[in-house]
Amino acid sequence: MAIKLGVVGHFGLAVRDPKASARWWIEKLNLRHEFDYPGGVAVGNDAVTIALFKGEPHPETIAHVSFHLDSLRELQAALRDLRRKGVEMEDPGDEIGPEAPGSPHLGLWFHDLDGYRWELSVQNALRRTTARPSAKRKTAAKRPAKKQTSTAKRSSTSSRRRKR
Repeated sequence: MAIKLGVVGHFGLAVRDPKASARWWIEKLNLRHEFDYPGGVAVGNDAVTIALFKGEPHPETIAHVSFHLDSLRELQAALRDLRRKGVEMEDPGDEIGPEAPGSPHLGLWFHDLDGYRWELSVQNALRRTTARPSAKRKTAAKRPAKKQTSTAKRSSTSSRRRKR
């Protein structure tokens, strides 16, 4: 029988100060304290646990880790919440964008205390938006139209795409 991977149960990260990192994750991303262990702290939610252990951080070893959200509305709410909590976002003023040129997935990117890069994303967000024109009309009627930057232009100029 072939192996079929499931959801990520947990992963570990070397951090300078596990308790400070745990506080950051709890305060900024609404995770909860799971348990302490020798040399570390585990934080998580119903989807994942992150084991933060004392060590030398090496954020360059992973380009980034992405967590999926269910909708563009959730991604927009997450952006507002992260801003309110003082999390510095990549691409200020243009935070939500395609994961890569031509990608139908939208995301936003930020770094934690130790420099690890994180993404919150919505899979097929652009396909969902274009697949439901009635939803776009309702949204457009609620607020004045604003100038949109083309996806192609945003993709070519955004720093998040060059960092891959």
